[in-house]
Amino acid sequence: MSDTSYADSYRNTDFRKQPYKYKIGRGEQGVLMAEPYKSEILPHWKFAKPDIAKKSAQAIYKLFNDYGKQNDFVGMDMARKFLQMGFTRARRYANHPSGTKYAKDGSVKKQAEDWGTSEKAQSAQIFYRYYEKAKNDKQYLDLKEKHKSGELYEKG
Repeated sequence: MSDTSYADSYRNTDFRKQPYKYKIGRGEQGVLMAEPYKSEILPHWKFAKPDIAKKSAQAIYKLFNDYGKQNDFVGMDMARKFLQMGFTRARRYANHPSGTKYAKDGSVKKQAEDWGTSEKAQSAQIFYRYYEKAKNDKQYLDLKEKHKSGELYEKG
């Protein structure tokens, strides 16, 4: 039940208008629910080939910086999550081109032979570099602490 209420609260909240309701969460949690950011960032998120991944990661990182210029922590965190998700999804397909790690019997499928050099592996590396820049960005880290403490938001 708590998963449903978490998802419902995300689906029914405009986090630009109510940023204090945003929970940072773990990993990529909430990335495909938190509006209006999902709708702003998702159209840029692509990782099929390295040249596409590079344009995508650059566009998302630009959004990350644009949100930063507005002291919009939620936007910055959502852009960071999309960069992280670009890395993890591209890695998933680099490791297992079908996108599934497990066989129907529950056993782990053999990893692709070119898991470290394929186009998806290259795409993953591109996203990882931008993700690392975002998650270690000084302004992002400062705003993250202020978000956690509530210091970013008007009381009342």
